[in-house]
Amino acid sequence: MSSEPKATDGTTLRESVPTHDMPREKLIKSGRASLSDEELIALFLRTGIPGCNVLELARKLKKDAGSLAQLGRMEALDIMKQCKGIGPAKAATLAAVFELGARAVRETLNPLSITSAEQVYDFLAAELRFAEQEHMYVLLLSVRNELIRCVQIGVGTLNSVISHPREIYREAIRYSASRIILVHNHPSGDPTPSEQDFSLTRDVAAAGKTLRIPLLDHVVIGAPTCGDRKAYYSFKEHQHL
Repeated sequence: MSSEPKATDGTTLRESVPTHDMPREKLIKSGRASLSDEELIALFLRTGIPGCNVLELARKLKKDAGSLAQLGRMEALDIMKQCKGIGPAKAATLAAVFELGARAVRETLNPLSITSAEQVYDFLAAELRFAEQEHMYVLLLSVRNELIRCVQIGVGTLNSVISHPREIYREAIRYSASRIILVHNHPSGDPTPSEQDFSLTRDVAAAGKTLRIPLLDHVVIGAPTCGDRKAYYSFKEHQHL
């Protein structure tokens, strides 16, 4: 049975689009940079849905999400809710592709060592500053502040994420980290820490002293409100650590 994407008139995409314009053939002939966002998305979707060929479906997904960046931040369940007809296989494939791309970027940007809150911001801001929920990460560092691993601890609501020092230090011990930096975002865009943020910072810092794995900083990432100004709050820079 043919697995070619179906166009709205019931023909396959290959029958409705000249061969040289098919995304796969275009990529092989002219390189991946020659494809539009929608064509790249279509390659991973592979097939359309009833009444919508794969290119039309890709355009709809990007349009409904608002931007490619917003689509890239959506989880598989969000993609399924966003577009009726998208099943678990397509949604999971897209979510996995975007996550793989994000990890590749982080790997490229991995600094040899992290010594400032600004470096922390540069490392995670693209992923966190426009997120619609709070995400908590811990950066695991060597004795020379070299990044060992970036681990997501939890995902919360619009204005909170529940984390416990034991969850944070479980990861630090697992990967033999010598020190850690805590990072989370504020979807409101305002990085000013809440009382809950102060309380968590105190608890994690106290646990770190006991375990001799110090908390170097807790960085809260917001969203820029003007120009390219970086929006973050560093507990260390404000002398709370």
